[in-house]
Amino acid sequence: MEQQSQPQAGARVLVVDDDPTVAEVVSGYLDRAGYVVDRAGDGPDALARAAAHWPDLVVLDLMLPGMDGLEVCRRMRGHGPVPVIMLTARGDEDDRILGLEVGADDYVTKPFSPRELVLRVESVLRRTLPAPPPGTLHAAGLALDPAARRALKRGSELALTIREFDLLAFFLRNPGRAFSREELMHAVWGWDFGDLSTVTVHVRRLRGKVEDDPARPRLIQTVWGVGYRFDPASGEE
Repeated sequence: MEQQSQPQAGARVLVVDDDPTVAEVVSGYLDRAGYVVDRAGDGPDALARAAAHWPDLVVLDLMLPGMDGLEVCRRMRGHGPVPVIMLTARGDEDDRILGLEVGADDYVTKPFSPRELVLRVESVLRRTLPAPPPGTLHAAGLALDPAARRALKRGSELALTIREFDLLAFFLRNPGRAFSREELMHAVWGWDFGDLSTVTVHVRRLRGKVEDDPARPRLIQTVWGVGYRFDPASGEE
């Protein structure tokens, strides 16, 4: 769908908290704000989820069982840059300073307002993710500028062919609806007849460029007996 509001809409946020109630509330608010949300209950799970689907931002509880949030933050930052908002039930200034020193971009003390946390997430991402130009199509970390024929995945440019770009643009304009290969051929190629394997090959190639795991596609899903569906929310767990 075409949106011109939040430049970070569709960004992936990893929420790490061993309190399931806090994690559920935070995830719910972020989900309603348009983010793709992953959840983890401890440090090793957080690192595993980050490795499988690198997040655009991490909301990280400081007091985790076993491996604390500071160590999780250190290890994540060792693999690559990622914005981190640290959560803690403690208000000690030393904890805040230590959290910022290991790479946290912001610090929120419990109890906190979930709405305020969403605003903090928006603020941090606004500084770290590029804002798409007006008219850009974006969802699930993807951004397409039809006028400039540019496509980005979490800020990194995608090398798409003309047909791959047109196919992805069609999917982004029509999220959640299943299309047959015949419908896609007519809408994207402008053909009323032809070799339908053309669509199959292009879908496979496009998955290889936009999916985190092309072998298990989440965004461009196969609908058996019908065709394909673009599901921007399917990365949530």
